[in-house]
Amino acid sequence: MTNTDIADEVKMLIGQNIIGSSPLLGQGKLFNAVNAFTGVDLPTQFRSATFADVEEATRLAWEAYAAFRDTDSGHRALFLGNIADEIEQSGDELISMAEAETGLSKSRLSAERARTVKQLRLFAQEVAVGNHLGLRLDAADPDRRPISKPELRLRNIGVGPVVVFGASNFPFAMSVAGGDTASAFAAGCPVIVKAHSAHPGTSEFVGKAVSRAVRKSQMPPGIFSMLFDAGFEIGQALVNDPRIQAVGFTGSRRGGLALLDIAAKRKRPIPVYAEMSSINPVILLPAALENRGVDIGKAFARSLTLGAGQFCTNPGLILAMEGPGLAKFRKGAIEAIHSSPAQTMLTPGILHAYRAGVTKLAEHWRVDQLVRGSEGRDNEATPALFETDADALMRYPELQDEVFGAAGLIVRCSNMNELLDSLVRLEGQLTVSLHVDQADYEAATEIIPSIESLAGRLIVNDFATGVEVSHAMVHGGPYPATSDGRATSVGTLAINRFLRPVSYQDFPSELLPRPFTAGPA
Repeated sequence: MTNTDIADEVKMLIGQNIIGSSPLLGQGKLFNAVNAFTGVDLPTQFRSATFADVEEATRLAWEAYAAFRDTDSGHRALFLGNIADEIEQSGDELISMAEAETGLSKSRLSAERARTVKQLRLFAQEVAVGNHLGLRLDAADPDRRPISKPELRLRNIGVGPVVVFGASNFPFAMSVAGGDTASAFAAGCPVIVKAHSAHPGTSEFVGKAVSRAVRKSQMPPGIFSMLFDAGFEIGQALVNDPRIQAVGFTGSRRGGLALLDIAAKRKRPIPVYAEMSSINPVILLPAALENRGVDIGKAFARSLTLGAGQFCTNPGLILAMEGPGLAKFRKGAIEAIHSSPAQTMLTPGILHAYRAGVTKLAEHWRVDQLVRGSEGRDNEATPALFETDADALMRYPELQDEVFGAAGLIVRCSNMNELLDSLVRLEGQLTVSLHVDQADYEAATEIIPSIESLAGRLIVNDFATGVEVSHAMVHGGPYPATSDGRATSVGTLAINRFLRPVSYQDFPSELLPRPFTAGPA
């Protein structure tokens, strides 16, 4: 498809769902996306899917499952690469649409699209090599006593159709063709995306790019559908459908827990891999503070305010021992945040929740407000920094509540024991950052076992707001950061969420699945 064709398709977006890789106008409730900058409805109207659409999409996905699961690795890798190509060729029209719907900058969105393309190609490379198959062989030993040993072969297969819920804050990388979708496709699982209602135009366009890749790769059309939902009913119905075998979700704790509850109450419960809540603690040790306190404070402010703080890895909690070094950090952070402009947030609902969270901190009797950033327009969020002490953090669990946006809380600790006690009281996290100089190494070795139990990714002398898409990345953590701390939603290990092992005992070669007889290619 040429760039001109793609541009024409963007202009022709008419609010279509996609069922079995084919566009279809919904018959459900009407809704519009909102221009994030103005708060005014964007012109295209979208219609929610219906329960009949859910039935058709899940039926087609189940029918396509067996054929897609057994596609050879080279064909599946080609498919993932074709999705990457279609998105990469989408041009400026897609970026402009996403900018209007989300309020994110063009530079941020261009970088995110590049990340999305990269992760699709990374999964394609992983599938082509065949690492996801997990092939194992235990040779037979008929002479073993007291009983003979059978031949056992093992491989991983895709679990079945997967529902993916698009995330509001990553319209490309964690949405229609994002990490959950890419990893499910890599595992050989059909995908039904519940598109996020905050960026439906972006979702429709990317969904059509995936559909083109399905046709170009000659894959079964039922492996991909995308449904809109103005409320919650369609998403809930998808999770409750008996043909769905797993769920990928990125969003609020409330939303994730609701899906977990539905999945657990099914006649046959299924796993929900939900990324839900994290305040990403940052630990500042004394030598680092003394030597670099002001610079660390400024770097923290940049990370805190990046993208209006709308990252799941946003550094929301600072733990440090009181002293001159912490005063230097305060100085750097306060100066930087004071001059930080207000920024547009993704949706009016997210902006309202952010302001409510900031007000709750400001009114807490054990919390002091240190600084607010520059005031902006009515639809913009102002960054803020607060401070309390370790005793308050341990006494008032609500101080751990995530404020999704550019709000941070410094926690003063009187000594190392108090800092360690504070870490023990924290909920599970996606990340923990540790700022140290060499003189802090002894103290750091005391802290590391605690933070290994606390989070999925540990960072030294940096902040967590950059997530590298790679083989060794873990983007997950103990509850409530995610619903399953053994899993990651970023990096090639994400494929494992949508696989299950099958063992083949004493199979004749004529009956063995292709991976055992022909190799991964």
